[in-house]
Amino acid sequence: MIVRTTDEITGTHRDVGAEDWRSKRIVLGGDGVGFSFHETTIEAGTTHVFHYQNHVEAVWLVEGEGTLTDLTNDRTYDLAPGTMYLLDGHEKHEVRTRTRMRMLCVFNPPVTGQEVHDENGVYPLIAVPAD
Repeated sequence: MIVRTTDEITGTHRDVGAEDWRSKRIVLGGDGVGFSFHETTIEAGTTHVFHYQNHVEAVWLVEGEGTLTDLTNDRTYDLAPGTMYLLDGHEKHEVRTRTRMRMLCVFNPPVTGQEVHDENGVYPLIAVPAD
């Protein structure tokens, strides 16, 4: 059994981010459960383009508002608390925040915690080390 709090991972290798976003990686590939689980916050008034070519991602929005645009077909969706989106086709997408957004994210295959978005918003597929 694994029990973790976001407080205990704050400031560790599981807590990554930049000026306008932060991802607390609660479960990582090294935990050996076949997925990773993150709490991600994105600051208000920002725009981010992502393209997970190597991962399927499910996102559950728990706080905030914004829009999600599927850049493969230019369709835009409103995001608000209680909204879930699943990138099951590896869709390149854009998230625009109106207010600070907090979301819970699941990745399969799991991320290791060492990934960095490349110039296309892609996470590379990295072999999972034991944690």
